[in-house]
Amino acid sequence: MTFTQIRAVLFDKDGTLFDFAASWSGWAARLLAELSEGNGARARVLGDAIGFDFNAGRFEPTSPVIAGTLEEAADLMHPHLPDMPRARLIARLIGSAEAAQMVPPVPLAPLLGGLQARGLVLGVATNDAESAAHAHLRAAGITAHFAHVLGYDSGYTPKPAPDMLLGFAARAGLKPQSVVMVGDSTHDLIAGRAAGMPTIGVLTGLATRGQLAPHADLVLPDIGHLPAVLAG
Repeated sequence: MTFTQIRAVLFDKDGTLFDFAASWSGWAARLLAELSEGNGARARVLGDAIGFDFNAGRFEPTSPVIAGTLEEAADLMHPHLPDMPRARLIARLIGSAEAAQMVPPVPLAPLLGGLQARGLVLGVATNDAESAAHAHLRAAGITAHFAHVLGYDSGYTPKPAPDMLLGFAARAGLKPQSVVMVGDSTHDLIAGRAAGMPTIGVLTGLATRGQLAPHADLVLPDIGHLPAVLAG
């Protein structure tokens, strides 16, 4: 299919605007070490709960955290931290996530500026917290490129439900079919299809081309290839 009628690009954040493994593996290792208070066995148990190999320092491709919310991650870890109230654990995760150092797969400012120069409206729909999303965009110096930034706590059902995506289209005053959803997980692409949007998968998360292809109109190595695709 061609994408020449697209009027807006809606990006997932983790694994799309930012390389997932490069951005989040170190964060997870540090967080688990802190939560376990230096107890290696407990850190490994917490890692197993969220699909993170603490010894190897990497997420498993099947980790529920990859496309999930911070509240879902807290619920997985909380049984192993019985002395920490759930609300405190969630707050700890959000605060830690906001400070995480994101690694973009390509230079973002020129890419996003070029898309805007074509008259495209840009947005972010992430299952991360909205505050963390803003913190990461601000640190990368790209906040001004986005008309709307939505997180799992922005009042919409998180992906793979289409609510957040439809919310962006409504805020932008556009029909869903004129918005392309770009993401690295099946959650992103399933949500895009359910919203009636064309979908593009990228390989800067942990999902493979084979996993993304059934849910995507196109799979790209990274978002750096978007300008050529959107130009037809």
